[in-house]
Amino acid sequence: MIKLIVGLGNPGAEYTATRHNAGFWFVDALAQQCGASLTNQKNFHGFAARARIAGQEVWLLEPQTFMNRSGQSVVALARFYKILPDEILAVHDELDLLPGSVKLKRGGGSGGHNGLKDIAAHLTTPEFWRLRLGIGHPRTLQPAGSQQQVVDFVLKPPRKEEQAQIDDAMSRSLDVVDLVVKGDMEKAMMRLHATPGK
Repeated sequence: MIKLIVGLGNPGAEYTATRHNAGFWFVDALAQQCGASLTNQKNFHGFAARARIAGQEVWLLEPQTFMNRSGQSVVALARFYKILPDEILAVHDELDLLPGSVKLKRGGGSGGHNGLKDIAAHLTTPEFWRLRLGIGHPRTLQPAGSQQQVVDFVLKPPRKEEQAQIDDAMSRSLDVVDLVVKGDMEKAMMRLHATPGK
């Protein structure tokens, strides 16, 4: 079962609408859906809320440490409430999936995502769950470019049509949150992965 859902992003108004904050967008929408209010919790270096999902108590978290130090926030809350790595779901932007695509998986590499890298380092294991929200990659959406182009890309807002596709993927993900929290991952994956990104 999932006891902690963490959305990855960067704090500050200048980052709110950027692709790299897709994890924050999801947790904001989930908090609204279950009537929870995220508040600043200094002990956990982030905004957090206790929510009731599928009859279970689940923590929602948005680290305020900046992306490359997300693990500090995740581990602070997980240690305090004795939450194991495989009871954690990290929701993040995914360059390797097109806008509108979404994948649920456990473990694996970071794919160059600094938030995932730092969480794995702090937990000393990559064996936590990930909800990967596709944002596309500069090489698939425009001519191939440098690493700097990737950085610029994730720190800019999606185009209008991409935002609509990402919103659709988030909506489909919210529809399977109950299954995910209950640990019915296979059923959640079948429902999520059966609907290709448009």
